[in-house]
Amino acid sequence: MQTGYGHLTYCSNIHPGLSWEHHFNELRTNVPLVRQAVAGNAPMALGLRCSNEASLVLTEELDVFRQWLRENHLYVISINGFPYADFHQEVVKDRVHRPDWTTAERLDYTKRLCNILARLLPDGMEEGGVSTPPLSYRHWWGSSLPDTADQATRNLLKMIGFLIDLRRETGKLVHIDIEPEPDGILDNGGDFFEWYSQKLLPMGVRYLQEERGFSADEAREAIYAHLRLCYDVCHFAVSYEDPATVFAHLAASGIRVGRIQVSSALRVDLGEKREEKLNTLRAFLEPIYLHQVVARTQSGELVRYPDLDLALAADSADHAEWRVHFHVPLFMDAYGLLRSTRPDINQVLELHQANPVTNCLEIETYTWGVLPRELQMPIADSIIREMKWVKQQLEKN
Repeated sequence: MQTGYGHLTYCSNIHPGLSWEHHFNELRTNVPLVRQAVAGNAPMALGLRCSNEASLVLTEELDVFRQWLRENHLYVISINGFPYADFHQEVVKDRVHRPDWTTAERLDYTKRLCNILARLLPDGMEEGGVSTPPLSYRHWWGSSLPDTADQATRNLLKMIGFLIDLRRETGKLVHIDIEPEPDGILDNGGDFFEWYSQKLLPMGVRYLQEERGFSADEAREAIYAHLRLCYDVCHFAVSYEDPATVFAHLAASGIRVGRIQVSSALRVDLGEKREEKLNTLRAFLEPIYLHQVVARTQSGELVRYPDLDLALAADSADHAEWRVHFHVPLFMDAYGLLRSTRPDINQVLELHQANPVTNCLEIETYTWGVLPRELQMPIADSIIREMKWVKQQLEKN
């Protein structure tokens, strides 16, 4: 849906479906209902999620999918290329990073998604993005992590070369949107900005000069155009990153934002009713997804835990606050004694309204099926409430 501040959409990773047949059936069942409720007869954008398996089939069935999009007043502006395999029916945890950017499998999958997106972008829309993991999962690598980051960066530079050719072929600028996430090699915004300036740009300029004969300025512009930040508000909030500081760094660095993922994390103030709050938090323990925790101590130090069960086992009286990577509904700010990081969403949207940084606002609450039972409701109703809430925030100013 077009707003005054970009296209508002939601990511279809909310819907299950490893195969294209299964996922397309979920889209046919739910997306027209959402569009009618939030956009009326106007067109609505869709953020597509497409597994590796599904992408192989969709490549052959693009005409059928395009026809369905036209008939239902829908258009695709973005693809979520983070999860490679199943994202709902089995344990995901750290497997969501596999295969990572050190592998040919991740490179080939992402190329296929970019080809699909270039051919799905509607006439008159010249760019769109494919989101992707933050290089790899840092806990796999130990002392070899720097070498791993180098190998991942080399594959991303091959990806940029592919996207340069794709733009010449199709006229569409498709960009890769890297999504920092707790315990990724690019764990947070600080990691991302350091990697981009200290590793990606120097390696990328040399690569494009040697492989393409680009000047240094041409190489930098190609990198800025084709590799961008996926600003997942939940992830940045879990790391206690100030949105105004992030926006200022973006403006100063020249790095672009491919999309803002509008998402909210759990926030627990441990100053009062500590045991009651921790007991309430135990209802969010579930076996499918990683729920990284970043604790802020009384002195302001940040202590990181790879998953919620580990944080609960290591609870310390010195912890003043927890932020938990559990995507919770946007339209709620409290869950009993627990709160959310929704104020970060409000701040990010206000900053974006004052100085727009992307044309894509994508809602990404994918945890409906694993929320405590009292928070669950029919999926289409949940998506509609989220879309309407974000639209209301954008219309306030």
